[in-house]
Order: sequence, then C-alpha cells, then structure tokens
Amino acid sequence: MAKLSPIESVFDTTEDAAAYDTWFRARVQAALDSPHPKLPHDQVRAEMRALIEAKTRAASLGD
Repeated sequence: MAKLSPIESVFDTTEDAAAYDTWFRARVQAALDSPHPKLPHDQVRAEMRALIEAKTRAASLGD
C-alpha cells in the first residue's frame, strides 16, 4: 500500500485512488447505459440557473 502525498492526490493511498477510479467509472458507465432520456447540456444549465435564481430570491425574501 503506497502512501500518497496530499500535494499530489486527495487520496491517502494508491489503493484508495484505484477504488475511487473503479467506482467512478462504474457510475459513468451506468449513466451512459441508462434508458432515461439524455438532456442537452445547455438545457440542464438553464434549468439549474433558474433553480439557483429562485432559491436566491426566496432566501432574500426570508422564506
């Protein structure tokens, strides 16, 4: 088990890094294989921008 420097990696060991890489790749593959409709990037950004603006307005009104 090789220790990693915090300057080089957010992981403590090479095993932690490899485990995360395996998990991450599986999640990406699951998303690619998903039968759910794919949304265009611009649509997602617009929806998130509207959500953030609505939450910001609500917070400024004290809700």
